[in-house]
Amino acid sequence: MADLMAFTEVTSEEELRELLGEPMPRAVSKERVRLHQRDREWLAASPFCLIATADATGACDVSPKGDPPGFTHVIDDVTIAIPDRPGNRRVDGFRNVLANPHAGLVYIIPGRRETLRINGRARVVREAPFFDEMVVKGHRPQLALVVEIEQIFFHCPKALLRSALWKPETWDPDVLPSHARLIKDVQHTEETFEELERYYGPDYAKRLYG
Repeated sequence: MADLMAFTEVTSEEELRELLGEPMPRAVSKERVRLHQRDREWLAASPFCLIATADATGACDVSPKGDPPGFTHVIDDVTIAIPDRPGNRRVDGFRNVLANPHAGLVYIIPGRRETLRINGRARVVREAPFFDEMVVKGHRPQLALVVEIEQIFFHCPKALLRSALWKPETWDPDVLPSHARLIKDVQHTEETFEELERYYGPDYAKRLYG
């Protein structure tokens, strides 16, 4: 357990500003409340986003969502919808939204260094006319997260530049053992390691929409 008494904590916005200064005017003025055509183009090209939610107590969750590019459905200039796909059925984010509708999204396009950020109010929807436009490989979603945009802006590329995220020469996927090995090492499972290896093996990708 870390010795929290050894930490020097920041406890006010005034202290933050004293340490970091004021934001650049461009960083403040970039916030918008409606989709621009460029935002629509970004959503049409993005195959991946992260959705942050919190429950009524403030306990947070971030869930990754991925599908073919353009998986986010644009309803109108202030509303988007993200389809749900078969998963582990924990529904952490959906349960949070039922208690606290605020959500934050970050959209990524592989190879691009900036990201698109959207904050707004979310609802869990079980049926809508646009569900028919969200079919992928024969899978029509049972649920969608509908987000009413309150804030949208492009985020600068510094984080992706610092991390060299898109530089293949920095990638080392084998630095950790297989997913099956990680699961077996950190949690109790009824399945053997060999059974987990088969489950997460070559056929796993064939079941993504099944």
